[in-house]
Amino acid sequence: MSVNHVILGIGAIGRAVMNELIKRGEAVRMVNHSGLMDEVPAGVEVLPADLYDPRQVKEVTRGAKVVYQASQPHYNQWTTKFPALQESIINGLTGSDAKLVIVENLYMYGATNGVPMTETTPHNAHTKKGQTRSAMSRSAFEAHRAGKLRVTAGRGSDFFGPWGLSTAAMGARTFYPLLNGKAASLVGDVDAPHTHTFVNDFGKALVILGERSEADGEAWHVPNDTPRISQREMASLIAEEMGIQPKFSAMGKSMMWIGGWFIPEAKEMVEMMYEFEQPFIVDSSKFESTFGMKATPMKEAIKETVAWYKNHPQKR
Repeated sequence: MSVNHVILGIGAIGRAVMNELIKRGEAVRMVNHSGLMDEVPAGVEVLPADLYDPRQVKEVTRGAKVVYQASQPHYNQWTTKFPALQESIINGLTGSDAKLVIVENLYMYGATNGVPMTETTPHNAHTKKGQTRSAMSRSAFEAHRAGKLRVTAGRGSDFFGPWGLSTAAMGARTFYPLLNGKAASLVGDVDAPHTHTFVNDFGKALVILGERSEADGEAWHVPNDTPRISQREMASLIAEEMGIQPKFSAMGKSMMWIGGWFIPEAKEMVEMMYEFEQPFIVDSSKFESTFGMKATPMKEAIKETVAWYKNHPQKR
């Protein structure tokens, strides 16, 4: 079956893109290694593929107009496996009519000492994962300029929303404990201003980038509401929506490092702790002014997120 929209990866961002496309009446193909996905909506096809093989990438994306790259290796394998994954996807799409929309984060900028990040902020990553992200982004846009395929990218901050998000700062370790009367687990300086991206807004923004030709060849910061909210303020809004008093603990770099002895993902977070130790602010005005999209108001986004966690109890 030929479809116009193929999403590589079935994580939170991939599912957010899927839901936005379904709203628009589009047929969607989801691709991951196993070909399995829970809660598959009507009109969605799920196929298996080894995305490290360009031939398989070519086969599962055949006939697509837009391909959304939302797949990634395990967090502790980024530096060793992520570049090869994206290179394979680019090679598999080279020569096709498909446009590649890449999901990116903000690691490539490095620490900006509280200065809001724009798309023109220099790549100054001092971390391994930031340098990896920078190299991957540059390589993708070099492929665009070389005429291999059309490329655009949406960059989001630490995101929150449906689908669990076990490793996110405002994910499962915040929502589930609060729902169970326990303390949310925050990180770093809980009073530092920090931009949080609502995953549904991320998905909608990526679909817009796929639709609009003026997006081609550039990276775009997806819209964010309340870009200077602190973790303390956000946890308080979450607790308010739940009708409870806010409770939280905060883990610093030392505790994160100790946790890394037992949890590989925690170890990998240590070098990224600068994001939570100083103001981390994103300017998304370029996207908003170009495409006319505004982010979901924070309270509404939190309400939707709380409802999802209530309807999806934590698996033991």
